[in-house]
Amino acid sequence: MAGLKKLDVTATVTWLGWVESREATLRSEPLEAVEATLDGFPGEDHGGATRPSCSRVLALYPERGTTIRNTRQLSIVSAEELAEVADTLKLEELAPELIGASLVISGLPDFSRIPPGTRLQAPSGATITVDLENGPCNFPAKEIEDTHPGHGKGFKAAAMGKRGVTAWMEREGRIALGDSLTVFVPDQPSWAGA
Repeated sequence: MAGLKKLDVTATVTWLGWVESREATLRSEPLEAVEATLDGFPGEDHGGATRPSCSRVLALYPERGTTIRNTRQLSIVSAEELAEVADTLKLEELAPELIGASLVISGLPDFSRIPPGTRLQAPSGATITVDLENGPCNFPAKEIEDTHPGHGKGFKAAAMGKRGVTAWMEREGRIALGDSLTVFVPDQPSWAGA
């Protein structure tokens, strides 16, 4: 039995971004293409093979800062969900750089709920593995507020269930604007113990 099933749908890369330093700003700088490595996007602040544990994994690692595998190298959002968040915030558009996005893709409905373990494969063979839904936090709210005064504080509620996913690089290679990503989902039934 194959562990992954190729779907008949694809996603299109509509935006790529890179965060130099989260301490300076969460804003992403736009890219045309990137040669992704197993550590993520070269030089990107979220990259690396490992990361310090944070509040998201306190149940596993009560001591913050514990060195763990970095499954949060990338932040991927869907263009469709980003537009819904913008609409809820009463904005004409919500630029992906304001929320620190690595990739924006289009063409996959309900993207934030895509199954963990899903693979997105670029034409180069570069393969991204989805970790988990990315719960909205307050960091993007500051960037949104700076650009759209009066709209930042509503981000967390507006983005609930629409913040996309975190992911990591499983195979190195080039990812570029306009790339069509092939989608592979885990080929298994839902777990009865959930």
